[in-house]
Formats: sequence, structure tokens, C-alpha cells
Amino acid sequence: MELTENRTDRYVVLMPKGKFNLISAPSAKAHIDALVAAGQSRIVVDLSGVDFIDSSGLGALIGALKSARLASGDVRIAAAGEQVRAVLSLTNLDRILVPFETVEAAAHGW
Repeated sequence: MELTENRTDRYVVLMPKGKFNLISAPSAKAHIDALVAAGQSRIVVDLSGVDFIDSSGLGALIGALKSARLASGDVRIAAAGEQVRAVLSLTNLDRILVPFETVEAAAHGW
């Protein structure tokens, strides 16, 4: 999975591309943890480039959410595709990681 980022003055947008799975999840989680440790605790994960997510990917997002919230921040997800939305719904994690339609909608209020 390729992971790029775009910083604004209020938040960071992470843009993973490819599969968010057992192989890629640890590096994505480590990247988010490094951002939080550096004081960037408001993060939007733009999932428009993710065509597959599994339990490891979900675990990385939940772990990142916990880290960010402990630092008085948040992790929000945006532009999730059909497969990602289905997995979020099946696991009821869409109640914790509410999928926003756009990055701008996810970052609203920051």
C-alpha cells in the first residue's frame, strides 16, 4: 500500500492507496502514531484509494483513533468505497469510525 499525506494548518490528510490489510496496516498505524507524537492529532484518512480492507486495517484505524483521542485529537475517515463501507457496517464500526463523504466534510469543525 502506498501512503501519502497532505498537511493543512488544522489537520493532516492521509491517503492510502491499495489494500489496507495485515501487510500494510502496521506501517499505516505507525505513521499515524508518529503524526500524533509530533503534535498532529487531527487526522482525516481519505479511503478513496483503498479497494480492500480487512480486520487488520480496521484494527489499525481503531488503534490510531485511540492514540489521537488520547492526545485530544481525532481520526476521521472519508470517501470510503463500497467494500470498505460494507466491512464497517458488518462489524458495526461505522458507529465509531463514521464514514464521511468527503475530506472536507470529515474535517468540518476543526
